[in-house]
Formats: sequence, C-alpha cells, structure tokens
Amino acid sequence: MAESIDLHKKLETIRQFWHPKIIGEANGQYIKLARCEGELEWHHHQEEDEVFLCLEGQLRLEMRDEEVVLNPGELFVVPRGVEHKPHAQPNTSVLLVEPKSTQHLGELESPRAVNIEEQME
Repeated sequence: MAESIDLHKKLETIRQFWHPKIIGEANGQYIKLARCEGELEWHHHQEEDEVFLCLEGQLRLEMRDEEVVLNPGELFVVPRGVEHKPHAQPNTSVLLVEPKSTQHLGELESPRAVNIEEQME
C-alpha cells in the first residue's frame, strides 16, 4: 500500500547535523532530509547539480563569487562544478534532491563526509 512521507516525523529521527538521510528516490535521484547547524566544508560536485529546499530555519549557500540565503519554502539549485559552503542557523532543516551518483562532499576527503550507506534509512 502506498504511504505518504511525513517530513516532520522523519526529521525527528535525524540526530546529527549535516548527516543527510535518504527518504525516497525518483528518476535516478535521491530525495534526502538533513538537519543543519553551523557550516560545512567548501566542496563541489563536478557532474551533478544539487537542489536545496529550506524547510525550517535559514540556510546560506556561500559560493566563491556570490551567496544565496534561503528561508523556509525557498529553493536554490547549485549548478554542477560550483564550489559552495553551506552555513545554517540553529534549527535549520533542508530537503535535498541529488542524482544517485552524488557524493556528500564531492571529491573532498573529510571525516565529515557521509557515504551513501550511512545515508540510507
């Protein structure tokens, strides 16, 4: 039987910041939820665009030549190859849509990188 996904309930199960969880997939894309606070490292995705939809709080996407601030209900697509550094206010959550091939921090080697197996529910 088909079931809807309650984003608020799913978010309640996420304890670590910047540790996305896959909640679904469509057309070769993963749909992920993440709680965010503070900042993440500079990184880029050479072959994939990255969709950020702010659900709660405020997310600032710093890029080398500009920045975008997302409030709840606002969406931004970071184009492939663009280096970015996300910053989040406390109590921020985001929905991400990414091709299945997207690595959490691109090619950046970091202890904060979360592999795909860790992102599975």
